[in-house]
Amino acid sequence: MTYLLGLRMEGRAALVVGGGRVAQRRVPVLLESGADVTLVAPEATATLEGLAGAGRITWLRRAYAPGDIRDGALGRFWLVHAATDSAEVNAAVAAEAEAERVWCVRADDRHASAAWTPASGSASGVTVGVVANGDPRRAAGLRDAVLDGLSDGTLDARRGREHHRGVALVGGGPGDPGLITVRGRQLLAQADVVVVDRLAPASLLDRLPGDVEIVDAAKIPYGRSMTQEDINRVLVERARAGKFVVRLKGGDSFLFGRGGEEAAACAAAGVPVTVVPGITSALAAPAAAGIPVTHRGVAQDVHVVSGHVAPGDPRSTVDWAALAAGGGTIVALMAVERLEAIAEALITHGRSPDTPVAAVQEATLPTQRTVRATLGTVGRAVRDSAIRPPAVIVIGEVVNLAGELDILQTGREGPGARGAASADPAVGDPPEGNRVL
Repeated sequence: MTYLLGLRMEGRAALVVGGGRVAQRRVPVLLESGADVTLVAPEATATLEGLAGAGRITWLRRAYAPGDIRDGALGRFWLVHAATDSAEVNAAVAAEAEAERVWCVRADDRHASAAWTPASGSASGVTVGVVANGDPRRAAGLRDAVLDGLSDGTLDARRGREHHRGVALVGGGPGDPGLITVRGRQLLAQADVVVVDRLAPASLLDRLPGDVEIVDAAKIPYGRSMTQEDINRVLVERARAGKFVVRLKGGDSFLFGRGGEEAAACAAAGVPVTVVPGITSALAAPAAAGIPVTHRGVAQDVHVVSGHVAPGDPRSTVDWAALAAGGGTIVALMAVERLEAIAEALITHGRSPDTPVAAVQEATLPTQRTVRATLGTVGRAVRDSAIRPPAVIVIGEVVNLAGELDILQTGREGPGARGAASADPAVGDPPEGNRVL
């Protein structure tokens, strides 16, 4: 039998003996708890060495010596972890800790250990710890099941509502509902009101209880839309009425998502705001198509620009001449309708017409498809392939790497398979069943 106890280690000293993989798992958790960690080991992993170099832990580069705990030469410890690859050393550490009445976790022998570390994690403001008679695999499985339930709202999410007030600006990611952050899922599950964009992962809404108010704030290009002023008003009014409001957007709220405007409107009204970053399509879409936006020896810089107004338009603040003169990668969002004008401006200012270009439509979704072309041909290729928004445009030599990285796009079939990039610049339909995750 065990007596479960949560140790408050803030400012208290912990000793870890051993510098291998087990210690590498234990030390960061101790640091997160606020413990002052001393590591005793002649060698350590690169991660632990980095922590020591940064001054986050004290590393004594030597083997454990009898008296390290008893004599107090290293200070008074509240907790000891014996994590070497030697059963004899671990036994000696555990014996000395027992004699000094200091709790010791022995990594190599759960039956001989005075204490066990639970499989632990946090979600929705709850810390979960599971001890399964010292069986770490079973404990981890049970912990994950509980955390999943807390994260997706199926376990006690509604009870946590009273702890939330105000507005949460949640970036929903590039499209695939599995790519929203864990924190985003947690807050969404606790919402009273969800104000949702057209490009947000809308399938997540089906998991919400029926009494959650859903406000459709879609902005359809050249079609119906809810004004930004109306969106701001809804956020403030619902929050002032005591509701917890989640503003669910596609991508990241602070990258061409007007998240700053919404945060400012809430702040001006005295409404608390929580910002949960999302995975932006500016990086996720190229990655899903097998295109790294930076690559050693190819591109050391990447520029994310908005193409919602064409080059030469008085409203444009993009320095297309400077972008053309550089050799870095350009990622353009909201640029499909003005792609030919953008290509023409870059060529006029010095970019080669042969510069590779990729248009990635509906990235990370089952309908993803990619068209590859050049600056000189991309306008025709996109028209012929009927590429439509939402699509991300990638301009630069890194586009050619998609062909070299085809291994990312094959042999991984499964539910929600994504279309792979086409090698033919004028062909947009991907092979069936290929995916990039």
